Amino acid sequence: MNYQEYRPNRFSILPEVVKNILIINGIFYFATVVLEQRGIDLTDLLGLHYFTSEKFRIWQFITYMFMHGSFYHIFFNMFAVWMFGAAIENVWGGKRFLIFYLLTGLGAAVAHYGIVAYELHPWISMMDDYTIAPTLEQLQFIQESDIFSMYSSRDLIQHNSEFTAEFNTIYMTSPEQALRYSADYMEILKTDLLNAPVVVGASGAVFGLLLAYGMIFPDSIIYIYFALPIKAKYFVILYGAIELFTGIANQPGDNVSHFAHLGGLLTGLIVIYYWKYKQRNRYRY
Repeated sequence: MNYQEYRPNRFSILPEVVKNILIINGIFYFATVVLEQRGIDLTDLLGLHYFTSEKFRIWQFITYMFMHGSFYHIFFNMFAVWMFGAAIENVWGGKRFLIFYLLTGLGAAVAHYGIVAYELHPWISMMDDYTIAPTLEQLQFIQESDIFSMYSSRDLIQHNSEFTAEFNTIYMTSPEQALRYSADYMEILKTDLLNAPVVVGASGAVFGLLLAYGMIFPDSIIYIYFALPIKAKYFVILYGAIELFTGIANQPGDNVSHFAHLGGLLTGLIVIYYWKYKQRNRYRY
C-alpha cells in the first residue's frame, strides 16, 4: 500500500479522529460512573451481550468499544489509542483510520463471542436436555462445572444457595417434585449464563492499531514498561503470542477477553492486506 497517498498535509500530535475517540470514551466513562450512583447500569445497556441473550441489542457492537470497566482500563486503552493511533492517522488520514478502528473493534467482538459460543453450546444443550429429563446426578454435574466460574453473574452464588436449600427441603418429602422444581430453576441458570457475558472496552481496536503500527513503522522502538526497548514488529509478534497462550489457558476468573484481542489483530491484518490487494489492482489497470 502506498501510505503516502493517505498522508494529510501536516503532522498533528492529536489528529481529529483520535481526539474525538478520546473525548467520546471519556464522556461514556464519566456517564457510567455518574449514572451508576443513581442506579442506572450503563454497562448493561451499552456493553456487548452474547447474541442469544435477552439483553443483546445490535447497537452494542459499536457502543461496547466506548465503554470501560475501570479508570485504569480506560486510561491504558486511551493512552494506546493516542500513542499508536495518532501516528497511524497522520499516515492514513481520518476516514481510513476510523474505518480501520471500527472494523477491528467489530472483528474483536465476533472473535470473542465465537469462542464463547463454542464453549457455551454444549452446556446450553445439556441444560435444555435436563429440563426434559432431570436427574440428581446431572444437576450436581452442571452446578459444579467450571462454566459458571467463567460465565456467570455475581448473583449466581446467592441464587444457587437459595435454590439448594429449597431443593433439599422438597427432596426430603418428594424427590420427583424436587426434580421438577430443579427443571424450572435450570431455565433461570440458562438465562443467567446467557446474560452474564458482557464485553466492554476498546482493547480489540487497540490491538488492531498495534498491528498497523508494527506494519507501518516496523523498526520503531517501543519501550515495555517505559524501560525495555523492542522493535515494533517484534513487540506485535510477542504480544500476539502471549494473548494466544493466555486465551488457550483460559484460567477461571480471568476476565480479560484474550481472543477479542487476537480478533482485533487478525481483523487488522485482513483489512490491511485487503487494502494492499485493492491498491495493486487499481494500478494494474
